[in-house]
Order: sequence, then structure tokens, then C-alpha cells
Amino acid sequence: MSHDDFQTEPVRGLPENLPAGEEILWQGQPDWWALARESLSLYWVAGYFAFLFAWRTIAGAAGESWAASANAASFFLVLGAIVCALLVLIAYVQAKSTVYTLTNRRVALRIGAALTMTLNLPFRQIANATLAKRANGTGTIALELLPGDVTLSYIMTWPHVRPWRMKQTEPALRCIPEVEKVAALLADAAETAVAEPVISRIPAPDAVAAE
Repeated sequence: MSHDDFQTEPVRGLPENLPAGEEILWQGQPDWWALARESLSLYWVAGYFAFLFAWRTIAGAAGESWAASANAASFFLVLGAIVCALLVLIAYVQAKSTVYTLTNRRVALRIGAALTMTLNLPFRQIANATLAKRANGTGTIALELLPGDVTLSYIMTWPHVRPWRMKQTEPALRCIPEVEKVAALLADAAETAVAEPVISRIPAPDAVAAE
């Protein structure tokens, strides 16, 4: 029997229904293969084990045949394949459990495979957005928050953060397809939302009896 861990969500990717006047402009998820390459450094890990294999083969060839040396070093290839498979699995699970939502009022990130949480980032809390695009059209949009408004844990929000920005964590829409189109939507929505005046409700003064 199929089971949806998020079937209790009133709106996909959001913990509650949208308030009046708010609408979803875009929803998406990370590309799992791009996430494995960029956030989990899949190619670097594979290259590291390939280097160990080559080093062990060359070093062992001094005292035995190349075939015997390569056979002894094949342990590193097997171990590397297992580690890379685990990284790909982690990236796939992370991507499939993530939903990025862009509305006309905020950016929301439902993240976490084991421990799920939702980050709600109103446009008025975002100071700047940085776009990093890859040649295949995927990319990352990092959100720089206003100082003091929100404090996020780098570890708790990884890999949905801008890499190595630990002092001031920047949540990010990681490895999303058609990143330029999403960035344009975000820019237009943020400009419109921030331009709207904020009206604070002030309690009416108590009525004074006429003399």
C-alpha cells in the first residue's frame, strides 16, 4: 500500500492554507542528480577513490605484476562505488522530500527527509538574492536575510543553503531546473510585495463623554 508522508499538508509543501490574497506562483524540487554532484561532491568522491586505486596499482607493480597489483587495488573501486551509491541515494531522498514554494508574499522551503521542517521567508526579510547558474540550466538561488531577523542553523538546513556561509546562513533553492525563470519570478514578486505599504492597525482611542 502506498503511503504519503505529507498527506496531512493542506497545501503541498506548506503547513497551512494560504491566507487571503496570497497565491502560489511556482513550486519545484531540486534536481537529484545535480544535488548529488554539487552538494555531496559526487565527482570529487569518485575521483578520490579512483586516485587511491591508481596509486595502489602503481605502487604495488614494483613488487608484483600489473594485473595482480590492479586486482589487489580493486578494493578501492568497490568501496568507492558503494560510497557513491549511498551519496546518490541521499541526494535522491533529499530532493524528493523537498518542496520549494514561491508565492506573491514569500519563499517557503519544506526540507528534511528524516526531520521535516518548513522555512517561511517573507520578502521583507530578504535583503538580497544571488543566482548561480550551470550550463545545463539548473542552478541555485541563495537568499541573504536581513541581519537579526532570522537565525538559521547551517547544519539543520543543509544542503538547502549557500555553501560555506556559516556565520550568516543563507537558505537556498538548490539545484533547481530553469533557474533563470524562477529567479525572474522571484524578483518581480519581491519588488511588488516590498513596494506595497505596510499598514499597522492602531487601537481606536476610548470615546470621551461629551460634557
